[in-house]
Amino acid sequence: MSEGISYLTEEGLNKLKDELDRMINVDRPNISKQIAEARDKGDLSENAEYDAAKEAQGLLEMRISKLQETVRNARIIDVSRISTNTVQILNKVKLKNIKTDTLMEYTVVSESEANLKEKKISVNTPIAQGLLGKKVGDIVDIKVPNGIVSFEIIEISI
Repeated sequence: MSEGISYLTEEGLNKLKDELDRMINVDRPNISKQIAEARDKGDLSENAEYDAAKEAQGLLEMRISKLQETVRNARIIDVSRISTNTVQILNKVKLKNIKTDTLMEYTVVSESEANLKEKKISVNTPIAQGLLGKKVGDIVDIKVPNGIVSFEIIEISI
């Protein structure tokens, strides 16, 4: 079940490694302790605490496995090799909504680094997919949930 290569910044990879370390060294022992405490309460067939702890353990192990695979398949992007001629991963893109004249700015990042509050959008989103390979001045029609929106690319930077 290989999910493929993930392109990350060094900062993004370090965040994932820190999260993985916390899951393995803090969360996993805590859940094991909860299971042991629930088991000590007697009959497991009707022990809701035990069932909940076992389910939480299963979910945690699944997240750990997925994160381990992401880290294992990660490739660090060399920022010094990023071009601003066309939109690509790690570019900051300033857009103007043609219809409303609204300006927006997003940084195109990997799936695991996406964070809309920080204006970082995943390279896999419809907006990023529509922008990839485009140049300053290009008009791009992007399908969004409300229909199709036309954007002009104003600036590409790092």
